[in-house]
Parts: sequence; C-alpha cells; structure tokens
Amino acid sequence: MKVMLITGTSSGVGFALGNYFSQKKYKVYGLSRKTPDHALFTTIPTDITKKSEVENAVKHILTKEKKIDVLINNAGKGMVGSIENGTEDEIIQLFHLNVIACVHLFASVLPIMQQQNSGKIINISSIGSEMGLPFRGFYSASKSALDKITEAMRYELCSTNIHVTSLHLGDIKTNIAESRITSINSNFYEKSFYKVFEKINSHVNKGVSAESIAPYIDKLIHQKKLKPHYYFGKFGQKLSVQLKKFLPQTWFEKIIKKYSGI
Repeated sequence: MKVMLITGTSSGVGFALGNYFSQKKYKVYGLSRKTPDHALFTTIPTDITKKSEVENAVKHILTKEKKIDVLINNAGKGMVGSIENGTEDEIIQLFHLNVIACVHLFASVLPIMQQQNSGKIINISSIGSEMGLPFRGFYSASKSALDKITEAMRYELCSTNIHVTSLHLGDIKTNIAESRITSINSNFYEKSFYKVFEKINSHVNKGVSAESIAPYIDKLIHQKKLKPHYYFGKFGQKLSVQLKKFLPQTWFEKIIKKYSGI
C-alpha cells in the first residue's frame, strides 16, 4: 500500500485528492489546520508554515507507516490587488505559505525518500506562474518561485529514484476566494481592478471541478519518470502558456488584457 501525504486537505483540491486516493486504497495523511467532515483519510492538524509542526507530523506518520511514497504540496492561497498597494505583511504571509511551507515539507520528507531511494513529489502550481497577471502579480510570483525551486530539486535529485514535478492548474471551482488575500487598492486602480476582480471570480466559478484533477494526478504517480511541468485546466488557459513562448510580448499582453477585462 502506497503512503501519501497531502497538504491543504481541509477543502477544495486537497480534500478531493485525499478522498479519491483513499478510495484507491492509498494510505493518505492530510495536513491542514482544520479537520474536515466526511474525510476518508487521516488528518493531522498542522500549521505547515511552522516547521516544527511539519516535522512532528512527518515523524508521526513514520511511526505508523515507515515510509512515504508520495508528497503532494497542495496548500496555498491567492492574493489580488495592485503591486503598489501590496503590504509587506501580506506579501510575507503569501510567500510563507506558497513557498516556505513547501520547503518545510521537502526538508521533512526527503530524508525518508532518500533512505528508501524512491518517491514522487508533486508541487501544485498555477498556469498563472508562467506570466505576470494583472492584480495577481504577487500570486504569480509566489508560484513561479516554487516552480524554480522544483526545477533546481530535479537536478539535485537526478541521481536518485525521487521524481519531482510542477503541476500547473488553471481555474478550479473551489472556495479559494474565501481565503484569498485582498489588498486595499487606491482610487487610481479602482476602475480597472474591479473589472479584473469580477473576471477572476467568474473564471473560478466556471472552472473545472476539483474532483477531476485526481485521476490526472493518479496517472502521473504511476509514470516511471515525471516531466518538469504538467498543465491541467481548460484548453484556452493551457494554450496561453504556449502563446507566451512564441508570441511577441506586446501581442501576448493584448491577449491577457482582453482576457482579464481591461
């Protein structure tokens, strides 16, 4: 039986993954501050921004299972607002969860994976990490930072049987808006911000279901090797990654402005 550790399992994508893989006979441990109702997996209440809590959670798992086969770094949050108006506290809070907390998980899980010389780590990123999106610049930057860390880890672990990848998600229909950091915007940006904000919420509401991601990740786990990047979402959002590679920057900006409603 494979042992899986997933972060951010109190709701949304993490909760859907936890229940799916539990039904697939994985032994799933979820790390979240809140224990969800109707979960088929084991929750270890954990604030993953605190390294000591992550270390204790992993130690607890290893007393029960002796191994960890899969780590899915799913926990994260969004942030909307102009670059100018983002506060230091907001930026630190965002990067602490979206980047530093993942490093806590790496540091705690990699020793056992190195010992068993096997394991897969899937870092949940965003299609938005491939581009600076209007009024989501800090979010894009936080996920892009995680992508670059993932790429570096692939080099560092290339002589092992531990495989690491970034899974870039498009808009997923979840309650992400409830925990999103929203910076107070100055009057200068008010008109354009609310146009974009309305679009952001509309895209989330029309996004793919959290449950649809699980079978895709299941296929990744069963691959012998993982590519550096995978993309999951609606066709247009996945296409944007390719367009950015080949179109002149000014052309691509026109597409993003239209898509964002400004």
